[in-house]
Amino acid sequence: MKLRYKILNGMAVVLVLGIATFMVTVSYDSPCPPIPALEAGAEPMRAIRQRCYGIPQAMRLETAAKPVPGEGQLLIKVHASSVNPAEWYEASGKPKFFRMTFGIGKPNDLRAGYDFAGVIEAVGPNVTLFKPGDEVFGGVPGAMAEYALGREKGNIVAKPAELSFEEAAAIPVAAITALQGLRDQGGLAAGKKVLINGASGGVGTYAVQIAKAFGAEVTGVCSTRNVEMVRSIGADHVIDYTRENFTEGQERYDLILDNVGNHGFFALEKIMRPEGVIVLVGGSKSNSWFGPLTRVAWSKIAGHFVEPRLPFFVANLNKPDLELLAGLAREGKLKSVIDRRYPLEDTGAALEYLGEGHARGKVIVSVH
Repeated sequence: MKLRYKILNGMAVVLVLGIATFMVTVSYDSPCPPIPALEAGAEPMRAIRQRCYGIPQAMRLETAAKPVPGEGQLLIKVHASSVNPAEWYEASGKPKFFRMTFGIGKPNDLRAGYDFAGVIEAVGPNVTLFKPGDEVFGGVPGAMAEYALGREKGNIVAKPAELSFEEAAAIPVAAITALQGLRDQGGLAAGKKVLINGASGGVGTYAVQIAKAFGAEVTGVCSTRNVEMVRSIGADHVIDYTRENFTEGQERYDLILDNVGNHGFFALEKIMRPEGVIVLVGGSKSNSWFGPLTRVAWSKIAGHFVEPRLPFFVANLNKPDLELLAGLAREGKLKSVIDRRYPLEDTGAALEYLGEGHARGKVIVSVH
């Protein structure tokens, strides 16, 4: 055998062994360790901690140390949180490729949750925007606990008095995703025809209302049991996907917000107007290695062969957009659809239900 073939064969063997080693390493699940005792002298609080992968068993209620606010920080008494696909991915460790970020063997961050609504209990030095007693909502790491720390300049704004803590806690990630997907990626504007595929889910219910608030003509796609609910939150037209395939209809759309990913890009192209946009938000969890990234990869390929733009994005929580959403809520243009409520100790069950893919609106974790 010639030397160059020996070198190529050797490189192939090394590559295969490298891939196999990577797959074995990333697939490893560390066992859940015993819950540690609270450190001496610490003030206790209840908090969900994730010390291993797995739903619901990894989401364990522990007694943790109540945090103390430092420079520019807020101590928030959390009244409610909500679950999102991001928490499901991190707690389950799926798709496995995500463990490159979440942690090999176990999550890097023991804390759980991000969306919250609550009351400021104390503030650290040099805080000027908030004071104890203020009702707030937004996003902070570790929101699935009795208390959480947030930054004064972080993603925290005043809670509209018109909303309960649960209604406010449902908003942040889902509504920001809907807003930025429609407005920033899709060019949402008055008079445009918008279709929301997956209009009854967390992002979808907010997307319907936000599109209407911007003056668009909105069509929602959902199952039979959710038709009336989607119509009640403002959709001009509702398509029951169990009875009709919307990609075979005669209507043409300027913008599709695709929360489901159950139709091919060429099928979606047929119902788009010239210069239309198909914004990718969700995708299938069925691929245990890459999950929704599979659809993103296909969109990059299909983008060379279809006319509509196929942007994929990751939502970016920020104060201005939270303030905009709070304003819509105060005006009665944005309401939270809540499917189920779980106590803090059943956070794992809340994530398990969300992962089934049939949640109607948002799933709430009630804390106080």
